[in-house]
Amino acid sequence: MHLLSRVLRSRGSSLSLSTTSSLRRRGITSRAIVFDRYGAPGDVLKVHEYETGEPRSDEFLVRFLASPINPADLNQIEGVYPTRPHFDPSLSDADPPLAVGGNEALCEIIKPGRDHLDMKWRLGEWCILKRPGFGTWRSHAVVKGDSLIGLSKVMGDGLTDGLDPVQVAVVGVNPCTAYRMLLDFSTLGKGDWWIQNGASSAVGRCAVQFSRLWGYRSINVIRERPGWEKTKAELEALGADVVITDTQLGDRDFVKENVKSAWRNQETGRGVSLALNCVSGINGMNLVKTLEDGGHHVTYGAMSKQPLKLAASPLIFRDIHFHGFWVSRWAAKNPEGKIDMLRDILTLVKDGKFAAPQPKLHWWDVATQSEEESLEIFKRALEESATGGKQVLCFA
Repeated sequence: MHLLSRVLRSRGSSLSLSTTSSLRRRGITSRAIVFDRYGAPGDVLKVHEYETGEPRSDEFLVRFLASPINPADLNQIEGVYPTRPHFDPSLSDADPPLAVGGNEALCEIIKPGRDHLDMKWRLGEWCILKRPGFGTWRSHAVVKGDSLIGLSKVMGDGLTDGLDPVQVAVVGVNPCTAYRMLLDFSTLGKGDWWIQNGASSAVGRCAVQFSRLWGYRSINVIRERPGWEKTKAELEALGADVVITDTQLGDRDFVKENVKSAWRNQETGRGVSLALNCVSGINGMNLVKTLEDGGHHVTYGAMSKQPLKLAASPLIFRDIHFHGFWVSRWAAKNPEGKIDMLRDILTLVKDGKFAAPQPKLHWWDVATQSEEESLEIFKRALEESATGGKQVLCFA
């Protein structure tokens, strides 16, 4: 069943008088994916149930609808990500305390605390988390009101109608990362060229679509491996102007020839001015050869797990600017800008002009599944995330 219809059906029951009365007495039982130490996700993650308790005056009780599984989430569990999880003693009497995995999600309000009884926030309103680190791989939680962004604030009352919950859930990381990098480092105009590696990633596919919408020209680097022609066709269908392999990117003569004429704005003569790097290593440095003098090289990942070794000559003689980008830091510094960006992206989604990469959905039904079944479903999602493609945990 389509997630939107499931949500609407369950929303009716979640707001019934009998359910609300029960929530006043005891909160609700939440099922979560937790860990008590850093390590390989397959080794340390487990399912845990706990009572949420009642929301205090400045809090809400929320039900999660869709929670993506991102590479950063797994790095956080491994203990190698800058944002640390919250090990919360209130989740269990066990020692050491538990942390809930996950950073991105869409949830809905099912009960307000006393400070929110004026109903500025509606029951059933969709929300996303302002900051990472909360722990979103769970069915329910109590959340402080100032930790949430209500979709009515982003889109206006009634303007979320018709939006798919999964599309909303995945918009905060990959699409926002692509959006900001294309706008914030080089002033691109219509017909200007930019290049990216890791083009088949979720961020890469989002960047291709924004580039097409804004009139930019994109060069997209993918790995030369079996089936790369299919990936090339998919990117071209999204609006990619040029798709090349990492082998071609490493061919000095190939790059030199294209930089001379093909990869230039035909009206202004401007060359490639922006490179987006999520691979690093040699691949990341090969992007530099495509840039015009004064160009900008932006690193937001290191999928190769190799360092980015900067040569001195591009810095000294070509004035190449090297930057790093982390969307969580940007959002923390620009809370109102994040709302404006989300409004822009979700409007494009609603108008059918932009689509985040379609993930595979993994369903939890707490009412009918055992904890063991829920854990197996999540482990399957983890395994599939390792082989590529976006995975989202959904709650019936």
